[in-house]
Amino acid sequence: MHILESSHFDIITPEQPHVARGDGGHLIINPKVAVADRTQLDREQAIELMKLTMVAGEAMARVMNQRGVDIGRINYQDNGNWRHELHVHLYGRARGATLQPWGQPLALPPTAAAFKATMGNLEPLNSGDVAALKQEMQRLLASEKYWTF
Repeated sequence: MHILESSHFDIITPEQPHVARGDGGHLIINPKVAVADRTQLDREQAIELMKLTMVAGEAMARVMNQRGVDIGRINYQDNGNWRHELHVHLYGRARGATLQPWGQPLALPPTAAAFKATMGNLEPLNSGDVAALKQEMQRLLASEKYWTF
């Protein structure tokens, strides 16, 4: 589901998340124009990407905690292994997580096919989560902290 669009990026929550909603949830920041990695971003794009990772992470922690998922940390990962272009994953790490236990590294199968076979039915963020995340991200972007970023 689409959450937010900026000049150079889109923030979504995937239909098949790597981390279930109850374990913390999963967001992805995708560039609108494909590049291999962050070294190919221009200055404006690089600043916007950093700003959006901060806004999305802050919103994710606040919103999911308010919605009953005890987020203790957000992991930010620029993987690019299964999809060979820049995209940044935000993985919520809930203290009460069961499949991806709190305090341990995120564990993913080695391939996308193995993921689908073993973990492909994880609960995604729901429409209420998405609406609240969108509202919070818009509020944060309008705040002095991010408006002048």
